[in-house]
Amino acid sequence: MTSLTEVTPRLQQRLSARYASVDGNALRQGVEAAYTWLRTNHEVVNNLNVFPVPDGDTGTNMMLTMQAAWDEIQAQEDGSLGTIAKAVAHGALMGARGNSGVILSQLWRGFARAVDDKDEIDVGGVVEALAEARDTAYKGVVRPVEGTILTVSKDVAQAADDALASGVSSTLELLEKVVDAADTSVANTPELLPILKQAGVVDSGGMGLFFILEGMLRSAYGLPLDQTQQATHPLPSLDFENAQDSVEPGQDWEVIVDFRPDGGLDVSDFYQHLEAMGTSIQVGEWDGLYRMHIHVPDDTQYVPIDYIRDLGTITKVAIENLMDQVEPAVGSGDGIEIHTENAMPGSVAVVAVTPGAGLARVFTSLGAAAVIEGGQTMNPSTKQILSAIDRLASEEILILPNNKNIFMAANQAAELTVKHVKVVPARSVPQGVSAMLRLDREVDLETNQRLMTEALGESRTGEITIATRSVEIDGVNAEEGQVIGLLEGELVVCGDELGLMLLALLETAEVAQAELITLYHGKDLSAQEANALADLVRDRWPELEVELVDGGQPHYWFILSIE
Repeated sequence: MTSLTEVTPRLQQRLSARYASVDGNALRQGVEAAYTWLRTNHEVVNNLNVFPVPDGDTGTNMMLTMQAAWDEIQAQEDGSLGTIAKAVAHGALMGARGNSGVILSQLWRGFARAVDDKDEIDVGGVVEALAEARDTAYKGVVRPVEGTILTVSKDVAQAADDALASGVSSTLELLEKVVDAADTSVANTPELLPILKQAGVVDSGGMGLFFILEGMLRSAYGLPLDQTQQATHPLPSLDFENAQDSVEPGQDWEVIVDFRPDGGLDVSDFYQHLEAMGTSIQVGEWDGLYRMHIHVPDDTQYVPIDYIRDLGTITKVAIENLMDQVEPAVGSGDGIEIHTENAMPGSVAVVAVTPGAGLARVFTSLGAAAVIEGGQTMNPSTKQILSAIDRLASEEILILPNNKNIFMAANQAAELTVKHVKVVPARSVPQGVSAMLRLDREVDLETNQRLMTEALGESRTGEITIATRSVEIDGVNAEEGQVIGLLEGELVVCGDELGLMLLALLETAEVAQAELITLYHGKDLSAQEANALADLVRDRWPELEVELVDGGQPHYWFILSIE
């Protein structure tokens, strides 16, 4: 953690007097420092993955969540504490990626709620805000697990409360106590979560929160924020372009307006007026700010704007020519494909997250209306999922995360949209495929959700990848660089030869009792190599049906579906 020996006593005394309270500018500087320090150390957090697989992404998810929060406020040089905090919370909410990013966004949401309408707060106000942040984060998780980022947030809030009781009067002194508490809490996470102790790591989300708080402290002391704690690997380039929309016949323009109504908004009456103007209408609300989306005919793109100008204050307008987007499958460069043939108005549509181009084709062929590129190491944000939802003509939508680390972002997106959206909790691609086979557009949303959720137990998931570090878990001793096999997310086999490990994983899964094995091969295997390995499986179990599909996923040589 931060070495306070780098700070002279005189400077520490002067800074303590300076930080008697926190205003909007101080919070803005703190968020920038937190984001910068986390960005510097995000690979340190990534490398704390429990299993030695090449998909540690907690640090990346939390960094991108903080980046979205910072992007929301970096142009705001002035503003009250409440205003800045609200913008931070909104940015984090929309940019949240992965479970850790969603929990982080909830921490900011609670903090913002506690300082709403306040210009500044003293030590007591900070203590209250940290407590509200903790409570909001815990309430956002159905089954809170101790030994995680939640525990660190709880210990931080308790340390702040204890510091206030002991007479601390400077927010800087309070931050020192909080950072110490976060450091201690992170170190203790393996005692609360046995799998961490077994793997020899601390909780990655908790460590990310520590870096956020430590970054604020380092900034206050004028310490560097660009010196990483240990060797890291470069972050791959990510492309997050603005979303486009799909086109309906006769609709030439997409109009998006953000506004604040002068005296409240009758949403039902608002919808009726918009229906007379165009189609593909969506209205969202967040903390009094409304966003209206509509498709309108040529030469009428300004009619919705004129109408809304009479209702309140317009804060932002975006107009785009839809005719530039006419394609059978619309890809906007943001990792989202829209397949209009699978999203007819009045029927249930599916948004699926997939980690490879081949898997995207599989889900599209099974009826997915929107496919979002994502999975391990590239969890889509809440905003991306919302974008996919908003661009579909259907009002009833099911989300297939196909990865447990996307659940919270999917649920958050479902809560933020005005459409009727449910999540089918598929934890893997094979589960998602099983669910898609149950999709029935002739029945309602709730029935589809029930049927597709029931189908999740019809397949088991295996994965073949490479060990990124040496570890011993559940009696399996894997060395860095070895081939490892996971069954339902648990490390079960390791060795030096890919073909042998594929067979060993299937032996462990007792596939002799199964009927069908589907091998989705990754982008790092050629078709010839994949076919040769599939033939090994067919020779070993000639009575089983073995299918080989080009999944195109990164990091994993095979994702296996066992039915």
